[in-house]
Amino acid sequence: MTTLVFGHKSPDTDSTGSPILWSWYLNEVKGADTKPVLLGEPNTEAAFMLTRWGFEKPEIIADVIDDQACIIVDTNNPAELPASINGADVQAIIDHHKLVGGLETKGPIDITIRPLACTATIMLDLMGDDAAKMPDAIKGAALTCILSDTLEFRSPTTTDHDRAVAEKLAAELGLNVTDYAAEMFAAKSDVSEFSDAELIRMDSKEYEVSGKKFRVSVLETTAPEIPLGRKESLMETFKTVEAEDGVDQVLLFVVDILKEEATLLVPNDLVKTVAEKSFGVSVNGDAVVLPGIMSRKKQIIPNLAI
Repeated sequence: MTTLVFGHKSPDTDSTGSPILWSWYLNEVKGADTKPVLLGEPNTEAAFMLTRWGFEKPEIIADVIDDQACIIVDTNNPAELPASINGADVQAIIDHHKLVGGLETKGPIDITIRPLACTATIMLDLMGDDAAKMPDAIKGAALTCILSDTLEFRSPTTTDHDRAVAEKLAAELGLNVTDYAAEMFAAKSDVSEFSDAELIRMDSKEYEVSGKKFRVSVLETTAPEIPLGRKESLMETFKTVEAEDGVDQVLLFVVDILKEEATLLVPNDLVKTVAEKSFGVSVNGDAVVLPGIMSRKKQIIPNLAI
């Protein structure tokens, strides 16, 4: 049976590129039979990466069958994985998020979770000397993942090691990091073709606080005026997404990559309370700017309070 390699639902660049990267390593270096797949449509930056480096978009799957061999990357959270994941044969997890719990496996597995900004960085470390065998396309995917997850080293999740790995890859590819990152972020910021519901779910994770289920959504962009120009319709669509997804509230953060700040949309008193208790701000109106807030993993999720 071919082993499936996949990341989380609402795949961003790391959850699109890292399955490709790890499947290449297992197939070409270790002689395994694996296949990268996705759990949803990749976002615009991830789609840019696929086109830029000549990859076909991996197959999108809705679920896994019982005993399906699989490797999970860029998450360990069952809420972000196929509904039947605990019936599958999970063989390994490679991740850089906190351990959530709730996954069941058929037996002992390899688990690697490291405090780095990007799954791709961990994968290159695991490859060791074999990383030198990567063709340019695989190097390009890895570089794109790291620059995306670190927001070109602006994110507080960035480590010196992430930066060093990315700079080495860029040098080997003959790329200027700043110029290439600008191409990536331009692609990420082009959201004009997406519906409000698609924007809300594009980079989104479910999280529970004091019994309330939140869909915590982030839009990272160099053109925040585009999504913020749709503020009223986005907040109206929150209600539809909440009903369809079974959550109590959507929290949408528009992250301005260049200004290094986030704007949280505030449709009601619940979100106002969350904003004031979580980030120590005073809210007047239907949006609030949060200076320095860039990372859902490190700055948003850990601070959420009601």
